[in-house]
Amino acid sequence: MRIIYAGTPEFAVPALQGLIEAGHEIVMVLTQPDRPAGRGMQLKASPVKQLALQHGLRIFQPESLKPADVQADIAATQADVLIVAAYGLIIPTAVLNIPKIGCYNIHGSLLPRWRGAAPIHRAILAGDAETGVTIMEVVPRLDAGNMISKWACPITEHETTQTLHDAISREGARLMVEAMHTLQTTGQLPSEVQDESLVTYAHKLEKSESAIDWTQPATQLSRQVRAFNPFPVATAKFREQVCKLWFAQVAEGAGESGTILQTQPLRVACGEGALEIQELQMPGGKRQGAQQFVQGQHVQPGDRFF
Repeated sequence: MRIIYAGTPEFAVPALQGLIEAGHEIVMVLTQPDRPAGRGMQLKASPVKQLALQHGLRIFQPESLKPADVQADIAATQADVLIVAAYGLIIPTAVLNIPKIGCYNIHGSLLPRWRGAAPIHRAILAGDAETGVTIMEVVPRLDAGNMISKWACPITEHETTQTLHDAISREGARLMVEAMHTLQTTGQLPSEVQDESLVTYAHKLEKSESAIDWTQPATQLSRQVRAFNPFPVATAKFREQVCKLWFAQVAEGAGESGTILQTQPLRVACGEGALEIQELQMPGGKRQGAQQFVQGQHVQPGDRFF
């Protein structure tokens, strides 16, 4: 089939690769304009653009899809299908109406739970037992289209947004390739309407949410640390320096909130229970294991995080 693929970050790469390998004709790749990145703030191509360049695909990077000339360029592709995966720009109804067959999206949650911008983070923060990916029809309302297929996975105490992101990206790609095969061979994709009574919204993350409040239960703080890995990363103050907490799990222990109960392993008292910190990072330094931190900072029981 003739496919327009709209995606920008690493999340969207496996699906594009899968569709190419499946033999579909990618007539256009929509991806966000190159953005400044790194210390030199040099313009950098998105991961999706980098893959598209490797395969010699036509790349289109408008700042907006609203201008008439932009929509005319998209319409000229005579695409059968538009596939969206973390594109990052609003897709007007006029563009959704361009493909001959329809528009489909890879969404990183088990819809109708967690529509919106940060579904993986919100699932971890909320203590959900599972999450996954949904292939859905794209409609003008946010993530409200009919559901075509799903893949679910448990959220264990070892999962971070990064690990779930990678699994969901991989399985979403597989499901989308399967969906396009079904559409190509049968001419239709059976779908299911979302139950509006079960809808929750995954609001965009605010940087202010990254600060650890040690009066909270350890279960909640563990979720916060894991949900904010790899971005924006949970933070806590130690000796007036803001450090990043990359990984931590719930442990036994009690004491005044923020107090280091023991150093081997590194356990910190919370409002309820204790948090065992396993990986963290001091300002200007690299990520390190808890024992490197203890030795390098000469940490003693009774020291405090704030």
